[in-house]
Amino acid sequence: MFPAARLRGLKPDWLSDPKVWRTEVLAGLVVALALIPEAISFSIIAGVDPAIGLFASFAMAVVISIVGGRRAMISAATGAIALVIAPLNREHGLGYLIAAVILAGVFQVVLGALGVAKLMRFIPRSVMVGFVNSLAILIFMAQVPEMTDVPWAVYPLIIGGLALMVFFPKITTVIPAPLVSIAILTVITVGAALAVPTVGDKGALPSSLPVPGLPDVPFSLDTLTTIAPYAFAMALVGLMESLMTAKLVDEITDTHSNKTRESIGQGIANIVTGFFGGMGGCAMIGQTMINVKVSGARTRLSTFLAGAFLMVLCIVFGPVVSDIPMAALVAVMIMVSFATFDWHSIAPKTLKRMPAGEITVMVITVVCVVATHNLAIGVVVGSVTAMVIFAKRVAHLANVTAVTDPDNKTAVYRVSGELFFASSNDLVGQFDYTGDPKRIVIDLSGAHIWDASSVAALDAIETKYKQRGKTVEITGLNDPSADLHGKLTGELTAGH
Repeated sequence: MFPAARLRGLKPDWLSDPKVWRTEVLAGLVVALALIPEAISFSIIAGVDPAIGLFASFAMAVVISIVGGRRAMISAATGAIALVIAPLNREHGLGYLIAAVILAGVFQVVLGALGVAKLMRFIPRSVMVGFVNSLAILIFMAQVPEMTDVPWAVYPLIIGGLALMVFFPKITTVIPAPLVSIAILTVITVGAALAVPTVGDKGALPSSLPVPGLPDVPFSLDTLTTIAPYAFAMALVGLMESLMTAKLVDEITDTHSNKTRESIGQGIANIVTGFFGGMGGCAMIGQTMINVKVSGARTRLSTFLAGAFLMVLCIVFGPVVSDIPMAALVAVMIMVSFATFDWHSIAPKTLKRMPAGEITVMVITVVCVVATHNLAIGVVVGSVTAMVIFAKRVAHLANVTAVTDPDNKTAVYRVSGELFFASSNDLVGQFDYTGDPKRIVIDLSGAHIWDASSVAALDAIETKYKQRGKTVEITGLNDPSADLHGKLTGELTAGH
């Protein structure tokens, strides 16, 4: 048997610390309340019944809390996934949508096992900052429709909700301020019989738990070819948003998460969600920020309870939840958007010191995301822009200096810097092929060869000298450069 001390060490934090338990439970409740109108809205975007989005949010949150790699991150039905699969549902029906969700989960498991998470290391900080800022802008923009063409009472409710979330933590942090705000605004709305939009206006809440089953589609090659493009797009978008969110939570909590496990976990969660008739999903950045940054959750319990509470609220407390004013949830999301935005990144002092290229990448990322409402597109375009700027910057780092010996029989060229496709293009033009003596030494002890373009450039230099009856000796290659040069030299111009 295990000693008592060792058993205590195996317990999760929320089992051994009542304070952590309370934080996780209340955080899960706040997130569940915020998930309901979001899931209904995304169901409308996908063109399905609100119950489909709510079932997806329930299944995703519960499953990912067990199999995911990032603790306290919330996964549920999302707008990005809804946009991807909406055309499939519109053209072929719900059965094909569910089948695509399951296939997308399979793709995510395979991509996760192949190590797609390792690509995260190539996303620069400027793209990450742009991602965070554009996310904050999208969260705020999503609330604008809830503040236009509405009864006048909505505005004081929103202002009151914001005031409660700002000042209530100064009194106590035992109960999350968003939960207090939602409860008080609901009591005021119902007590005063205010005619304002409520959660119930978004759509009917389900009255029973989802039942597992197979998608109603022909199991044929035609079905597979129909759903595969949508499933693959959903898999990529879902993984990118989930991994970016996981990285963001890593930075906020100063902890590390297993991105490969998260990738595979997202796939498993989507497979399970599909079999339960859900529309699929991925990490929800707004709800994750409510859970982690606003409510202070740090464990898997909050994620699990967010999904569990979601169904309890819908099935058991549906009439009460339906009376929650949308103004209360809008206030919560506005607070999340302001807390998410990296205000330091646009401070005049920061912009003055930041390289122009970094600012450009950040702005391009934000513009692309806001214009397309697709975080994945912004991240890809921002990363490609950063790579182009980096390549342009280092292309000029290869320097060539020439030293001719006193007897004018040997010319020595010292090359320093990184030689790759961008920098090697200018290399050929930096030698005096006509004026140099019979023997030329190219010293590469201060350089590194990265690709075939650089080997081809060196071959071109040798060829130009040989055409003039001169010999070239390349020296100083480090081991990796020598190995690459030895394999490729003389092979790149064959047949030309």
